[in-house]
Amino acid sequence: MQFNHKSVLLKETIDNLNINPDGIYVDGTLGGGGHSYEIAKRLSNNGKLIGIDQDEDAIKAASERLKEFGSKVTIVRNNYCNMNLVLDELGIAKVDGIILDLGVSSYQLDTAERGFTYKEDAPLDMRMDQRQKLTAKDIVNNYSEFDLYRIIRDYGEDKFAKNIAKHIVAARQNEEIVSTLQLGEIIKAAIPMKCRAVGGHPAKKTFQAIRIELNHELEVLENSVDMMIDRLNSKGRICIITFHSLEDRIVKTRFKNNENPCTCPPDFPVCICGKASRGKVVTRKPILPSEEELEENKRSKSSKLRVFEKI
Repeated sequence: MQFNHKSVLLKETIDNLNINPDGIYVDGTLGGGGHSYEIAKRLSNNGKLIGIDQDEDAIKAASERLKEFGSKVTIVRNNYCNMNLVLDELGIAKVDGIILDLGVSSYQLDTAERGFTYKEDAPLDMRMDQRQKLTAKDIVNNYSEFDLYRIIRDYGEDKFAKNIAKHIVAARQNEEIVSTLQLGEIIKAAIPMKCRAVGGHPAKKTFQAIRIELNHELEVLENSVDMMIDRLNSKGRICIITFHSLEDRIVKTRFKNNENPCTCPPDFPVCICGKASRGKVVTRKPILPSEEELEENKRSKSSKLRVFEKI
């Protein structure tokens, strides 16, 4: 299957990177290479693009898509949280721009056997990196009822989290839960009939929660933003696209703390903590997809772009 993924907020992201043709750029979530392609075609022969992804399918697809740019592009299979390591190994001290597109790719959703979708029957997998041992099946069958409730409540933001967790635990006592449709049916039974008719598929939020937990998506983001800002040159920019309110909150908070890291009480006449600003938040409010993009690409609906510029 071809790695199809329509890059969200593509023009807005590229415009906000302020690309210097001789610069060095990192795409920390390479995917099918949509954003990377637009960056690479704006680079001179002195420019460089490093693409990072942990998904083997993405690496293959992006390598094919970006091969016309030759040695301008370097692709590394890793997680963006290890960007420091990747750049050190390539002998690169600082970069001019970094982008992250944190959504699950259309390819991952549409390839049923990857287990990300509740629309087709497949093994409960959901691993972004298939070298990882733990799968969604392990979470669904082994987590305690409280832990299932916690992740569905926090990461899925589902008001029926308690009932869904209860139903999962009851169902797995009869037989192991191994497939996406099996889990989907259990979730459906936990949600009142009148609520199933509105707000999309009843399993959507729980699947999202399990995926975020399995791939440590929020911790990885929380622990990476400051490190990535450290690697930027002066005037370098980082653009992050989120699809989830918790991701967006992390990005907003980390950007704000880097702009104003001072921890002195507000009534102090001068700063004594010595924590200096590392840059400025370019987007006071997140950039949202246009009406046109929303019509063309339904998956752009919850996307938000935030941008930070290093001093």
